[in-house]
Amino acid sequence: MKNKPLETSSGIEVRTIYTPNDLPATAAPSPGEFPYTRGIQPDMYRGRLWTMRQYAGFSTAEESNKRYHYLLSQGVMGLSVAFDLPTQIGYDSDHPLSEGEVGKVGVAIDSLEDMERLFHNIKLEDVSTSMTINATGFILLAMYVALAKKQGADLSKLTGTIQNDILKEYAARGTYIYPPRPSMRIITDIFEWCSKELPKWNTISISGYHIREAGSTAVQEIAFTLSNGKAYVQSALEKGLDINVFGKRLSFFFNAHNNMLEEVAKFRAARKIWANMMKSLGATDEKAMMLRFHTQTGGSTLTAQQPLNNISRVTIQTLAAVLGGTQSLHTNGYDEALSLPTEEAARIALRTQQIVAYESGAADTADPLAGSYYVEAMTAAIEQKALELMATIDEMGGSVKAIEDGFMQQEIAASAYEYQKRIESGEQVIVGMNKFRVEDEAAIPVMKIDETIRTVQSERITLLKEKRDNQTASDCLDAIRSAATNGNNLMPLVIDAVEAHCTLGEIAGVLREVFGEYR
Repeated sequence: MKNKPLETSSGIEVRTIYTPNDLPATAAPSPGEFPYTRGIQPDMYRGRLWTMRQYAGFSTAEESNKRYHYLLSQGVMGLSVAFDLPTQIGYDSDHPLSEGEVGKVGVAIDSLEDMERLFHNIKLEDVSTSMTINATGFILLAMYVALAKKQGADLSKLTGTIQNDILKEYAARGTYIYPPRPSMRIITDIFEWCSKELPKWNTISISGYHIREAGSTAVQEIAFTLSNGKAYVQSALEKGLDINVFGKRLSFFFNAHNNMLEEVAKFRAARKIWANMMKSLGATDEKAMMLRFHTQTGGSTLTAQQPLNNISRVTIQTLAAVLGGTQSLHTNGYDEALSLPTEEAARIALRTQQIVAYESGAADTADPLAGSYYVEAMTAAIEQKALELMATIDEMGGSVKAIEDGFMQQEIAASAYEYQKRIESGEQVIVGMNKFRVEDEAAIPVMKIDETIRTVQSERITLLKEKRDNQTASDCLDAIRSAATNGNNLMPLVIDAVEAHCTLGEIAGVLREVFGEYR
């Protein structure tokens, strides 16, 4: 009986041996040269290491602030903020739908005062901050800007990123509020405002991470992500924005999984596809054609069984991201299949990056796997399959239409189902879970979140509304309502509103009235 061919999760056959005949006819240009297959900088990490971030946020702003100061003291180069579910979907902590969720998967932010607590004794002009926030990203960005102004910061020097990628929320993650088209309008408002007022800010992090976490293959991850990126670019062009200006502030967010060489090839292929796409859409500035990306190690690959094994998984994924040329990286804690990471787990995750950076040699030369018969063949195969899938989406009318028709969701669900079947049959070995198991495992310490946080936040909201100028707050909300209707840029008005101490829920609620909710 003939053995079944070995394939990657994307259905790409892996042969026993690769030879010079598997190399592309033309070698990829050097790092720093179009189409940037080998990296966006000529010297890559010899010039500057990737930004080491640790995604953190839980409980109240004060508790998260303590973790940020700890991480900065341990060598983190940039902050990465996790928000709780009510904040992500536009509800204040005192809203009935927030019960049971306040401060659980991230920090609760209801007002500018919470943002001040979150960044207490942190000078925003001196730190790069990434905020994983989408449907309410414009409100959190407004709060960040308002706080920077209070600190006396030069807004032209602020650096950081808001995720702001709503299309993948419909396709994979689910923290949307408004229908796709008004949501796209909010995003282009952010592009326009930031291009003038926040020139160093990354206005979007187009995310394949959550698409992969939902069960997609590596090919689907980059095909759907880059198709979404194309939709954002086209929306901005329709508004009359300059691709050579806003194109420089687009960034991406990818997943790193365990098949290390496939992941390296995925990153290389994504850079090439994006550069060629941006050129075809009219970009002439090389920086507008470069795919810059953040990587996070794969949360869905972590196991609750034998959790210390996850340190090894995260190390493999870290190497994949670094060998693939990431610009910044978050490494997951070994306990994240069980809870938010403890301080110890977060420290080990950061140390994993630092050991790879300073001890492994992986950062010593640009694109060290270039020329590998296997990696080059895999890069070409992923590129071809991704382009075929992207062509299918184009034929459907683009990402927005593909999402509205449920195409992306169905493709991801089918891949997730097939992968789960392989795990349950034992064809896909997960060490410690379906093979090499241990009976009677000792429990590890996990983080617990105080259930009284919602009460604390609700009391703060009540006090805030008692002491603010409610007429000014009402006027600001009316101005947002009018702009949502007449098409004026929302960002300046949202900044006015947060400075007048309107809450996140109030601002999101006004737009719910105008735009409706996506069901």
